[in-house]
Amino acid sequence: MVIALAGRRIDAPKSANPVFPEENIEAVRERIERLLKDRSATVLVSSAACGADLLALEAAGVLGVRRRVILPFDPLLFRETSVIDRPGNWGPVFDRVIADVEAKGDLVNLQLEPDSDSSYIQTNHVILSGSISLAAAAHCRAAAALVWDGVSRGDDDITDLFGNTARTQGLEVFEISTL
Repeated sequence: MVIALAGRRIDAPKSANPVFPEENIEAVRERIERLLKDRSATVLVSSAACGADLLALEAAGVLGVRRRVILPFDPLLFRETSVIDRPGNWGPVFDRVIADVEAKGDLVNLQLEPDSDSSYIQTNHVILSGSISLAAAAHCRAAAALVWDGVSRGDDDITDLFGNTARTQGLEVFEISTL
């Protein structure tokens, strides 16, 4: 199975409405690893933001699952804006994952406009369509994983949009709680 994944980033310090508290990292990591094992994942396709993405990419690496990373723009800028801007030691994890997937030809830089919602939405579309293409080429199924608190923040919730788009495309969607 090829799994497209998106989800919440670690909460900012003193977040008024926690969606992924830092103390839940290990539990979420275990849930992601269990999903990858239970679904016999062969490929994981995601971005590489702190939180859900990097936890999944680490778990996939440990399990020997192929990892394809889709970034909306330059990895160094992405690292600054979506990785090290939150609590935790995410920078070295990002660096290791990016070096590994790039060496294997599985890093995609879409070269989109930095830090616009449309760039992240387009990235999610590429994650989903890429997963479907990889699954078709391997004669297996594609599915999506949503790693989040289960509550939409409204029309501008990119994680919720990812799940809705996956369902519209006929993908089975697995949800993993960050709480």
